[in-house]
Amino acid sequence: MPMEIGNGTTVQEFTLEGFPAIQHLGKVLFLVHLLAYLASITGNAVIVTITCADSRLQTPMYFFLSTFSFFECCFISAVIPKLLVIFLLGRQTISFLACFIQAFVFVYLGAAGFLLIAVMSVDRYMAICKPLHYPTIMNLKTCFLLVTACCVLAFLLITGLIVKVSQLSFCGPNVIPHFFCDLGSLIHLSCSNTRFVEMLAFVIALFIILTSLIITIIAYSNIVVTIVRLPSAKERQKAFSTCSSHFIVLSLIYSSCVFIYVKPKQTNRLDSNREAALVHMVVTPLLNPVIYTLRNKQVHQVLRETIKQELLVRMQRKRNPLTLLVGV
Repeated sequence: MPMEIGNGTTVQEFTLEGFPAIQHLGKVLFLVHLLAYLASITGNAVIVTITCADSRLQTPMYFFLSTFSFFECCFISAVIPKLLVIFLLGRQTISFLACFIQAFVFVYLGAAGFLLIAVMSVDRYMAICKPLHYPTIMNLKTCFLLVTACCVLAFLLITGLIVKVSQLSFCGPNVIPHFFCDLGSLIHLSCSNTRFVEMLAFVIALFIILTSLIITIIAYSNIVVTIVRLPSAKERQKAFSTCSSHFIVLSLIYSSCVFIYVKPKQTNRLDSNREAALVHMVVTPLLNPVIYTLRNKQVHQVLRETIKQELLVRMQRKRNPLTLLVGV
């Protein structure tokens, strides 16, 4: 018999519906998503590693980029491992506590990521529009405080929302029509009056996304105006190259979120969201490091030198195996 949990809650676990129409392709889907997951983790981890290891990349832009890449690693790790278990083993159940932990981590990192995007836009604005003041204003302390502010603000907003949702009664259906513990799906499963919680979730989401979007639009509007006014084509190209990668990445993120959440009709919204959300969680984190590394000459140079140095060390060790023993 299920125990009562919290405010009249009788549900002890939820069932993640996943993708029932293609569940028979579980092993193939497991392999595809495992490779995509490992590629995303590797790509973002490379950005974090080279930023920390090479002094040439220890600038505000790369500090924010490495932080964003770290968020991406955590973001997909909150969801994809459970999806892999569903594909491989068919284990679709998730405990009440684990479900809310997953929902919190997913929403929190998403909110912190949107706020960080706004900070990255401001950083590019300062670098291009206020180059003389940039080194003084955007120092390491300022960067750290900005990232901390994003994390703290997201934590305060999302924690309150998750606590409110967890206090709802769950006494009926426990099947979540998604492949992870989506907060909207959880609210719809509740037996309680969810009007206040739905409004709270809407207001918080609107505040975070609109704040990030407005700051980003203002920053890039000023950047475009400044670039257009530069006297030479070479200067314009150089200025644009410093922010083009970031602009492409944030365009991908905003467009995918609009595609998922902005629908003219509410019918079958969750069904269509599953595929779009999967693309957003797997493809976008995979493209981010690719875009940043392919379009950035400085990252190219650091990667080439790092790989070259690693190859030389390995060749030297093969020629002189005794160096492994003496530490030379």
